[in-house]
Amino acid sequence: MASFSVADLAGGEQAGVVPTASVNGRRLVLDGVAPHTSALDWLREQGLTGAKEGCAEGECGACAVLMARPDGPGGTQWTAFNACLVPAASLDGQEIVTSEGLGSPDSLHPVQHELAVRGGSQCGYCTPGFVCSMAAEYYRSGRTPGTESGPGSATEHPNGSQTTGGHEIGPNGFDLQGLSGNLCRCTGYRPIRDAAFAVGAPPPEDALAARCSRAAPTTPRTRITSSTGTYARATDLADALALLGENADAVLVAGSTDWGVEVNLRAARAPFVIGIDRVPELRALDVGPDSIEIGAALTFSEIETALDGRVPLIADLIPQFASRLIRNTATIGGNLATASPIGDAAPALLALEATVVLTSERGEREIPLADYFTGYRETVRRPDELIRAVRIPLPLSPIAAFHKIAKRRFDDISSVAVAFALTVDDGIVTRARIGVGGVAAIPIRALATEAALEGRPWTAETVRAAAAVMRGEGTPLDDHRASAAYRTAMLGTALLRLHHAHPHPEKSGSQEVGA
Repeated sequence: MASFSVADLAGGEQAGVVPTASVNGRRLVLDGVAPHTSALDWLREQGLTGAKEGCAEGECGACAVLMARPDGPGGTQWTAFNACLVPAASLDGQEIVTSEGLGSPDSLHPVQHELAVRGGSQCGYCTPGFVCSMAAEYYRSGRTPGTESGPGSATEHPNGSQTTGGHEIGPNGFDLQGLSGNLCRCTGYRPIRDAAFAVGAPPPEDALAARCSRAAPTTPRTRITSSTGTYARATDLADALALLGENADAVLVAGSTDWGVEVNLRAARAPFVIGIDRVPELRALDVGPDSIEIGAALTFSEIETALDGRVPLIADLIPQFASRLIRNTATIGGNLATASPIGDAAPALLALEATVVLTSERGEREIPLADYFTGYRETVRRPDELIRAVRIPLPLSPIAAFHKIAKRRFDDISSVAVAFALTVDDGIVTRARIGVGGVAAIPIRALATEAALEGRPWTAETVRAAAAVMRGEGTPLDDHRASAAYRTAMLGTALLRLHHAHPHPEKSGSQEVGA
């Protein structure tokens, strides 16, 4: 077990004078760290070499470590994240625990013990990352035997686990989605799953469990300058906009799941990096009578928890979005700001007819997402603007689905992504909105297919005709993920699949969303 006490896990009170991070109960200095230095590289420089670099792009999980993040008012949750992507400078004032801090050879942590006795570690390269991801789930509040995670009815499995809403939950309440971002080339995963389903509840003397009852560390205003550039973390929206106005060439970083890849694999460097991940004005989620407003700096994991299935299309999207490790830091604003044609959030938000709220020191403007993308990785956002929020209008269409075509079930990039939001009244399609990614230079609405559905009966004949139209949407290309012909074929089958799942929808009108 951890060799430090609750008292060792001090918050960020001392930060702000000399930038520091609490790592395994020790306060380590960050002063002078370069803005492009990853948390992984910095931790390894401190002698903490359990976390490894496997892919340098957040797809293998060998670099996973834990951070203390807020869990409601006055609480903390231990959150696993990819240390290879996050700037080390962003750790200022935070509490980090690595695999070394969880236990030692003489006093193994329960997750380390279960992995060892069940053969869950062979070559060992990936094991520290698995340990940290498992520990995050081990300490997750609400993880009790027999509980489910995610909306939807449950399917029972012979091993005692249940699958519901894209989550496989063990008899001990362990959600295997917690390991979706960790890859292992040796074990075949069965002993790792066995270990995950064998862990019990944290004992009363567990210092990390006790830490969860106290508030997460506060986030200081950080400014760290090195010979290669400056990292500055904004503490409020005015601060962020002022920094952006003063530094026209600055890069805005929240979860860093895209920028971190550019830094690692393409040697991208920025003279000025602005951290906006903890700006309060970017982290609100409000459900109103006419819309749901989601703060741009909320992570996908936080959105999943806060919405709790109230937007079924988002609930369908999130378990298919990358992995838990990525979702723990990736933000909805960042996913749109990168303007990737294969970003998973855009098709869903297009189907929901979402708008983007852009803000600068000159004021705010609201842009329909359908008008936001202007070209490959280009948008209408001006250099002095940032995304403050995403708005989803209410009420919602009752038929919703997100179809992701990829080579892996989890932790993969879409070849094609299709999102549907349909309303059928008395057997007639009265409203159809379809968002598509991976078939053009930008995420698009399938306008021709929508027109082929609206005003027509929701029958197999109508759907077959509309599916033929849908095969012509976009301008798909051949690349290493899929051929243009395959993408076209997947477009054609997506609507057929939706109709198969909803052949006889009841008359229900639009879906209301509770507060």
